[in-house]
Amino acid sequence: MSDGARRGPFRDRRLLVVSTNYAPEVTGIGPYATQLAEHWAASGARVRALTGMPHYPAWQLEEGYRGVWRTVEIRGGVGVHRRRHYVPSRQTALRRAAFEASILATGLTAPPPGRPDAVIAQMPSLAGGVIGARLARRHRVPYLPVVQDLMGAAAAQSGIRGGGRAAAVAAAAERYALRGAALVGVIHESFVPGVTALGVDPGRIRLVPNWTHVQGPTADRAATRARFGWAATTPVLLHSGNMGLKQGLEVLIDTARLAPDIRVVLMGDGNQRDALRARAEGLPNVEFLEPASAEEFPDVLAAADVLAVTQRASVLDMSVPSKLTSYFVSGRPVLASVADEGGTADEVRRSGAGVLVAPEDPAALLEAVRKFAADPARADALGAEGPRYVARHLSREAGLARFDELLAEVLRDGQGGPRR
Repeated sequence: MSDGARRGPFRDRRLLVVSTNYAPEVTGIGPYATQLAEHWAASGARVRALTGMPHYPAWQLEEGYRGVWRTVEIRGGVGVHRRRHYVPSRQTALRRAAFEASILATGLTAPPPGRPDAVIAQMPSLAGGVIGARLARRHRVPYLPVVQDLMGAAAAQSGIRGGGRAAAVAAAAERYALRGAALVGVIHESFVPGVTALGVDPGRIRLVPNWTHVQGPTADRAATRARFGWAATTPVLLHSGNMGLKQGLEVLIDTARLAPDIRVVLMGDGNQRDALRARAEGLPNVEFLEPASAEEFPDVLAAADVLAVTQRASVLDMSVPSKLTSYFVSGRPVLASVADEGGTADEVRRSGAGVLVAPEDPAALLEAVRKFAADPARADALGAEGPRYVARHLSREAGLARFDELLAEVLRDGQGGPRR
């Protein structure tokens, strides 16, 4: 055991982290759950993670896990317990319900052995939140959920088929998962009203923002552009991450249709990728890239001229995209086509690293891209604010320290078990 582990604040504490997503997934909440669990293991805690099979953002099982029903791995000092679950290739409310139900069934019937000292759950997974609450109650130990997304709001706002009916069910599950928690972490203050509305005392809510989980770019920008065939004189607008319904990525395809001289790049995967490809048929200035490796990812972001974050106009308080932390560290300006009153808009304004335009408006988005192209000095100046914002507020060290404080508070105040 290292000296750091012997001196760690959680030495010999038994912690259970519940998160549907985990490494080797490299986007979404998986990297945060992984780095958090490994950080606590490095401090001397005995950490187990209860998670699913790798499937995100492609929404299909990774090849090495197909046909596997249950497995235990050791990753970064963490015992990772994986349980098989249904993976819907296409998102509807019914399919998403089946996904959550399968996670709930396998997680509750086959949890990791032993009694933890605390249970920490990453939500948006409704099933993960319920599993965490149930296991904490079973063992009479403190429970700490961390709200990354609000799934009840997501069902209502994302445009998924049957979402209106699913919203009430999702909210009920969230209420169950949150009301009995010792404390509730939220990654952005815009979630506080929604969590409070679910019955959580505001005095038990703590702000724990996500951190940047990637390093800054290191490759020569011109060389990376040349490798992808992006001409130096062609503005490149790049979106990275999940291609789902809530992103409303059709606006990028429609922007490309308006402007043949601008290259639109969509890097990543998701259940809407095929539909977006069909929408872009015949457009030579639209390019689809597979997700980049962790090593290459920052360099690809830095090679673009503008980084896009898009959301449907109905998306207000359900999520703050995790991609923003990676965008900021790249040093390129962010163009946010999102609702002005949502948490994503708040974060872009706070960073000073980008501009906002109306959601689902290709003409407005195109106008902003052209302004960046006409004034590269302004684009560079905005982009330079991103790494500064990361250094001030979103460093990994600062993020993990906030979670250390939160867990210490939970363990200190949770001697009587989770609240009912």
